[in-house]
Amino acid sequence: METHLKTFPSRLVARPWLLAFVPINAATSGFGVALPLLILITLHGAWVDVALAASLFNGAVILASMLWGYLSDRYPTRRRFLLINYIGFAVIYVLLAQAPSLPALYVLYVVVGLIAPAGASASNLLILEKFREDERPNAFASFQEMSMIGAIAGLLIGYFWLLGGRPLEPLLYVLAALAAVSVAAVWVGIRDVPPDRVRTTANVAVHADSLASRIYHSAALRIAIPFFPKRPGLSRPSRARFRRWLREEFRHELPLIFAASFLFNVSSNLFNISYVPYLYAAGLTASSIFLVNFSNNLAQGLAFPSSGNLTSRLGSDRLVQRSTYVRSLGYLAVAGFTFVPLATGGVYGANVLAFAILGAAIAFYSTSSSLILFRALRGRDAGSLLGVSSALGGVAAVLGAVLSGVLSFLGYRYTFLIAAGALLASLPLWSAAQVAYLRRKEAPAAVRPTPTPPPAGRIETD
Repeated sequence: METHLKTFPSRLVARPWLLAFVPINAATSGFGVALPLLILITLHGAWVDVALAASLFNGAVILASMLWGYLSDRYPTRRRFLLINYIGFAVIYVLLAQAPSLPALYVLYVVVGLIAPAGASASNLLILEKFREDERPNAFASFQEMSMIGAIAGLLIGYFWLLGGRPLEPLLYVLAALAAVSVAAVWVGIRDVPPDRVRTTANVAVHADSLASRIYHSAALRIAIPFFPKRPGLSRPSRARFRRWLREEFRHELPLIFAASFLFNVSSNLFNISYVPYLYAAGLTASSIFLVNFSNNLAQGLAFPSSGNLTSRLGSDRLVQRSTYVRSLGYLAVAGFTFVPLATGGVYGANVLAFAILGAAIAFYSTSSSLILFRALRGRDAGSLLGVSSALGGVAAVLGAVLSGVLSFLGYRYTFLIAAGALLASLPLWSAAQVAYLRRKEAPAAVRPTPTPPPAGRIETD
């Protein structure tokens, strides 16, 4: 029987302090568009410079995710980590507005990547600790709603700011002010829980709603920040045990899920990092680029509340395949725009529609793929396996960014076609994972293998 996810809360705000997450998501959604435009317009950089900045950012996110996960377990003070995260964003945005050169911007981009995971780990643990078991599904759904509302608001602020021809740099001061609002809201409205209610990062992995919320592709940054309940081992014996586990799990769906997710994340990062430079090269103004991105987040926000019910009706396997297919068609459509000579207005309208479809598809994909992963983790060392999954996701993020820079010499047309091809290549893997699950489900319990999970690091979790 499929696990059901609560994706539409009975109350929009489960607790008033969840409103603290709206301004910070508005700030980060504006960052996701403003920074590439700052490189392209203000600093006169190129597509390859945007790809390099994204590579540095994604690499920093991977390393910082392991560190912040460890610190979250060692020092269970969620409020302090949120304050560090949001104060850091406010300060960095002010510095970015004054960045004198591309090298300085690269350094600040790395710093953003280092602090971004701090809030991601703390916010999910905070919800686990603040809400009772029966309240958590609604709480995590409400948390996602706050994130999406903030992301939509941030892009609208960027659009109206630039619509009147205002310069781009002062917009970063506005984003810094939004982050500061979240600092004030956390300072006033959030307190840490008593020691007997403290949870660890491993607890996130055993709740379907918290797991789905944690690995959901950010509506603001359009990436899934890696999640390490346990750090995967990197030593030679650890790698040997992991290879042995892969051989033992050959008939299980987990390796297939990992491979399909890896291809999806590579293609998504390749496309998303290349997309803003493409829109700019196609002649769209900065305000129009914000509005194209707004269509993506709006469609994602509208689709997400129905994704839980749709998953229950169609089944998570069917929905993940269909949403992946629709997303690949969106990539092909954008690639097709480069074959047809369109006026600037035509480019704008076509991309608003195409990127909106991609936003809806990611909402359905994220919910269904989260349920498939949760189903496959039952009865296994979820912390270790999620560490492996997160490591692969982080590698995919860096690889997608690097490929965006490497493929820049081919042009946007072939880059988008390659992204679509990688996404289509994941479809047979999702189908094979469904078949493997059905075979495992039907196999007699006595003959089911009991594989040894891959190794974790030395981080202690309960």
